[in-house]
Amino acid sequence: MKFAYKFSNLLGAFYRHGNLCFSKDGNSVISPVGNRISVFDLKNNKSETLPVSTTKNISCLGISPDGNLAILIDEDGAAILVSLVTRAVLHHHHFHSPVHSVSFSPDGRSFVITKENVALMYHAPGRNREFNAFALDKSYYGPFDETTCIDWTDDSKCFAVGSKDMTTWIFGAERWANLIYYSLGGHKDIIVGCFFEKDSLDMYTVSQEGTLCVWESDTELEGLRKGPKYSERKKTEEEKKKREEEEKTRGDVIKGSADTPKQVEGIKNVRYSQRSKHYFNKEGDFNKLTSAAFHKKTRILVTGFASGAFHLHELPEFDLIHSLSISDQRISTIALNPTGDWIGFGCSGLGQLLVWEWQSESYVFKQQGHFNNMNSLAYSPDGQYLVTGGDDGKVSLLPLGFLWNTNSGLCFVLSGHEGPVSNLCFSPVQSVLASVSWDKTVRLWDMLDSWQTKETLRLTSDGLAVTYRPDGQELAVASLDGEITFWNPQTGGQTGSIAGRHDLQMGRKETEKITAKQSAKGKSFTCLCYSADGESILAGGQSKFVCIYNIKEHVLMKKFEISCNLSLDAMEEFLDRRKMTEFGSLSLVDEGTGDGDGVALSLPGVKRGDMSSRRFKPEIRVSSLCFSPTGRSWAAASTEGLLIYSLDASLVFDPYDLDMDVTPASIRQQMKKKEWASAILLSFRLNEMPLIREVLEAVPYNQITVVCSSLPDVYVDKLLNFVASTLEKSNHLQFYLSWAQCLLTYMDKSSRTGQHLYVKFKSNFCFLPSCDWNIYNIRYAAALSKQRGMKRTAAESLSDEEDEEEEEVHLQPC
Repeated sequence: MKFAYKFSNLLGAFYRHGNLCFSKDGNSVISPVGNRISVFDLKNNKSETLPVSTTKNISCLGISPDGNLAILIDEDGAAILVSLVTRAVLHHHHFHSPVHSVSFSPDGRSFVITKENVALMYHAPGRNREFNAFALDKSYYGPFDETTCIDWTDDSKCFAVGSKDMTTWIFGAERWANLIYYSLGGHKDIIVGCFFEKDSLDMYTVSQEGTLCVWESDTELEGLRKGPKYSERKKTEEEKKKREEEEKTRGDVIKGSADTPKQVEGIKNVRYSQRSKHYFNKEGDFNKLTSAAFHKKTRILVTGFASGAFHLHELPEFDLIHSLSISDQRISTIALNPTGDWIGFGCSGLGQLLVWEWQSESYVFKQQGHFNNMNSLAYSPDGQYLVTGGDDGKVSLLPLGFLWNTNSGLCFVLSGHEGPVSNLCFSPVQSVLASVSWDKTVRLWDMLDSWQTKETLRLTSDGLAVTYRPDGQELAVASLDGEITFWNPQTGGQTGSIAGRHDLQMGRKETEKITAKQSAKGKSFTCLCYSADGESILAGGQSKFVCIYNIKEHVLMKKFEISCNLSLDAMEEFLDRRKMTEFGSLSLVDEGTGDGDGVALSLPGVKRGDMSSRRFKPEIRVSSLCFSPTGRSWAAASTEGLLIYSLDASLVFDPYDLDMDVTPASIRQQMKKKEWASAILLSFRLNEMPLIREVLEAVPYNQITVVCSSLPDVYVDKLLNFVASTLEKSNHLQFYLSWAQCLLTYMDKSSRTGQHLYVKFKSNFCFLPSCDWNIYNIRYAAALSKQRGMKRTAAESLSDEEDEEEEEVHLQPC
C-alpha cells in the first residue's frame, strides 16, 4: 500500500482540442484535455478528470440526453463508451477513419457520427440488449466532401449534416415518404453549423465566410408521413442479395443525390425556401467564422471567429445582443448549457476555457493552462497549492486547499559556475542554496554569509537536477550519465549512487531510425524529488515513465506510465517499417493546413493555406516532480499536463476568478474601511469558508439590507448557498435568517434566476438534515411514550386480576 498511488487529477490544462459539452443539469462543463476529459463543476467549484483515456487526442465527444453515457472519439476514429456514473469504460469501437462530430438524438435512442462524406446512425447503447454496443442502423450518403456538423429535430425524426462542399443535407431518421433527403445550398464556404428551430423543420445554416441563411419548410414535423418499407418493394433476387450484404456492413443505406426524390403517390414532398440571408462581416472586412452554437428555446445564436471575437444574435431577426472579444486566438468550439444562460468557449491555441454568463455580462469560469511545456513545479509548505512554470513564461497557481503567500525578496547575482546552471534547491532546515551546473559541480551557497560558497561537490558528468531530503541531511543529484548520486551536505562526501539509465525505458521518435533501447543510451534523469519521509526518491526525464527508488537499498520500487497518448512523440518502442519509405519517414511529410488552424492565404495556385507551415508534434517528457508534504500524493509536470497521483480520491479546483489582488490581507483591509460589499465579493473569489464566515459575521445588522441590494447576481447564488449551509450548524440563527430574508426579498422572483435561487434555497434550507433529525426524535419520543403507556396499562390490569383472585380465595368456605 505504500506505493499504491493512482491517477487522481489532471491540473494546469483545461482544454486542448474538440468540442465542449455541458452536463444535463447545466452546472458542469465537460472539456477534452488531450486524451482525457475533465469535468468542471461550476456550482461547487470542483473538478475531476475521469480515470479513462483514449489512444490519441480526443477530437469529439457526445453526451447522452440522460447524462449517463459519453462517447469519446480520438483523432484516428477509435472510440470508447464511458459511464459517467461509474467512471468506467463500457465498450471499445473503431470507426477506421477520423470522425468529425458525434451527436445523440434527443430521445436517446440513436446517435449519429460523421466521417468522410457519410453520416452513420447507430442504436444508442443500452436500449437494446445486443452483444455489440455500437449496432449500425443506417448509412447516409449525399455530401461530396467531408462532413462537419450535426443537429437533430426535437422529436428525433430528422437530422441535418453540414459539409465542406458548402451544402447542408437533411435526412429522415426513418424512411419518411415525404422526406428521405433534402439538400440546401446558398453558401460560398464550408458549413460551420446547421440548426433546427424548436419543434420545427425550419433551419439556420452558418458558413465559414460569415453568412447566415434562414430556411423555411412548407411542412410541420407532424406532417411527416411513413413511407413503404424497403422490404415491401419489388426487388429482384440480385437486389435482395446485394441488400443483405449492405445491411451486414453498412446497415440500411440511404443515398442522396442532386435530383429531387421521387414523390409517393398522394403525398407531397417537403420543400424548403430561403427566407432571408445575413452577413456577420462588415463590407470590406473578412473575419473567418470558426464555430457556432444555437439555443433553441431562447433562439440565441453564438458565433466565434478566428480573431477571438464572438457575437450573440437573436434569431430569426438577426438582432445583435453582444459583440465581444475574449482573446486574439481563434475560438475553436462553443457550447450553451440547457438553460441558455451560460456559454462555454474553448480556444485550442491558448489552451483556454471560459464560461460566460451573457445576461449579467460576467465570467463564471475563466482559466488558461500553459500553451507550451511545463518546466517546473513546487508544493506550498502546507500542501494546499501547486505552482507551475512553463516555456510560455507564465507561472500558474493551482490550489489544492483555499491561500498561501510568499514575500518577495532581494535579487542577488551569484558567480562561480563555469557553465549553465540547470537547477536550484533551498535547504529546508538551513539558510543554504544548492545549485547544479553543466560544469560538473554542485555549489552550496550560504545565505547568511553574504552568499559565499560553502561547499563544492565534484560530479563525474554534467549536472542536471538537485534536491534536498526533507530533513536537509542529504542531497541528491542527477547527472548526464544517467546516475543519481547522494551526498552529505555537511561533510561534502558521497554516500551512494543509483544507475538509472536502463530504468528510463525511452521511446523512439518518429524521425529516428533506431529502436528505443538504442536511443536510451544517451538519456538521463532531469528532475528529482524526495518522498515526505525521505526513504524514497522520484526520478523522471525525457520518458513516459516516472521511477521511484528506495534510497537505502538503491533498488527500483515501481515505474509509473504517465501517458499512453500516441499523438505525442517518443511513445513507441520499436521502429515501424510501414512508415518508412525510400524518401524517408512519412512523419516528415506535411499535409495541407488550410482545413485546420493554418493561415489562409489567397495566393495563385494555393488551395490549402500556407504551404510553408510545418506540423509540430510535442515529445513526451517529465520536466518536474514534487511530493506533497503530507506524502499522500505527488505531482508530475509533463507534456500531457499536470498529473496528480494520490492515495486519496479527493476533488480539487481553482478558486473563483482569483488574481494577485485577492488575498486575506486585502479582504481584511476592506473590512476596516467598512466596505462590506467589496469584502464579501473578494472573500467569495478567494473561496475560503472560514474567511467568508468572518466577513459575513462582521457586517453590522443594520447594514445587511444595504449589502444585499448591492451584490451582483453572480454572487447572490453563492452567498445564498453559503447562508443555507451555515444555518445548519451556526449559533447565530437570527443573524443568518436575516441574511436569507434580505436576499430573497431583493431578488426578482419573477425572473428565471430569482425563481431558480428561491427554489434552490428552499430545498437547501427547508429540508435541512437538522429538521429531519428533529422529526425523527419527535417520532421516537412519541412511540416510546406510547409503548410505556401500554406497559403501564398492562401492569395495572394484571395487578387488578391478582387482587380479584385473592379476594375469591378469602371468600371460599373452610
